Amino acid sequence: MESLLIIGAILFTGFVLGEIVSKIKLPKITGYILAGILLNPGLFHIIPAGFNEHTDVITNIALAFITFSVGGTLLYKKIKKLGKGIISITFFEAEFAFLAVFLGFLAITPFFLNIANPTWFTVFIPISILLAALASPTDPSATLAVSHEYKAKGDVSQTIMGVAAFDDALGIVNYSLAITVAGVLILHQAFNVYSSVFNPLFVIFGAILLGIVFGFIFNSITWLVKRETEGMFIVIIICFLLLCFGVAKIIGVDELLATMSMGAIVVNFNRLREKIFKILERYTEELIFVLFFTISGMHLNFSVLSTSYILIIFFVIFRTIGKVSGSKLGAHLAKSPAKVKKYVAGGLIPQGGIVIGLALLIKQNNAFDQIADIIISVIIGATIIHELIGPVVAKISLRKAGEIKEN
Repeated sequence: MESLLIIGAILFTGFVLGEIVSKIKLPKITGYILAGILLNPGLFHIIPAGFNEHTDVITNIALAFITFSVGGTLLYKKIKKLGKGIISITFFEAEFAFLAVFLGFLAITPFFLNIANPTWFTVFIPISILLAALASPTDPSATLAVSHEYKAKGDVSQTIMGVAAFDDALGIVNYSLAITVAGVLILHQAFNVYSSVFNPLFVIFGAILLGIVFGFIFNSITWLVKRETEGMFIVIIICFLLLCFGVAKIIGVDELLATMSMGAIVVNFNRLREKIFKILERYTEELIFVLFFTISGMHLNFSVLSTSYILIIFFVIFRTIGKVSGSKLGAHLAKSPAKVKKYVAGGLIPQGGIVIGLALLIKQNNAFDQIADIIISVIIGATIIHELIGPVVAKISLRKAGEIKEN
């Protein structure tokens, strides 16, 4: 089938189902994923089976945009204004989710994982640490939709949005560490200072440095160019995002950390930062999301999903335990108001967005061929559950906190 016809079908189907689910008060991302499932080559054979093998370019471009936008939330003035309460809650809810999923899957994978000849170092530990890293991020869009719909105002809603904005960044750092450690274990690399210490440091800090360099070059270009049209900004943004992502891939540093660091530099040091990120939101966000999440649904492996449903349930349970306990501890240590301690966790349940991109990126690494499909199936399955129950839980939490008004 003609590639342009396929991409047109993906965009049309994703758009239509996104609009349909939004009418029943669900996040559009749920519709996009359902569209991908409808077009999944393993289900209805509408799209040729080999098409999924050629979607890496689209996935990487989308990830570059998404992580750049995540970096754009890391405005120092905003972080300072939000205070230690949000920083404390962000750290503990993200890391407790990581810890709960890691320990939980270490305990259950030997009993529920359907893989031939698994070992602790090639399967059980790598899949546990990678799923744990993917448990950290929160999707703020569902909670944001509820907050806007009911005009929620107060400490709980403000804290939820602040935490959700920053734990994506922490999730990317967790992912970068996890994928490095998992790769070392799977490839049977003996312990040495280079592979176990210096190489991971290079992958992470090299990416941050690269992002900083590209960020300042980007800022310099926007300062020098006098014609500040929106079309010009779109060209420059796409140019530098692809260059940054591509150079990171070539030199072997983490691509997502690099583009996220670039976004952080732009938002903190570019005088035109508001215009730049509003242009992205206005002209590219919807297109990127429709393509990205519909293609994500097309990657769902139903033969793996049929045996992974128990893992999906455990992932949702372990992640929820980590989010609830971590947010309560973080709020307690920061001496946050009582209703924040009690209800903030309810808005941190939704998950989607960048976590699906991270899962798809794992599939691009041949070292994870044995476990990549399982990870993608667990994450997409859990995302559908989280996006369905997340808005409901967020609404209940905000109502009990006394921050929403319903007619």
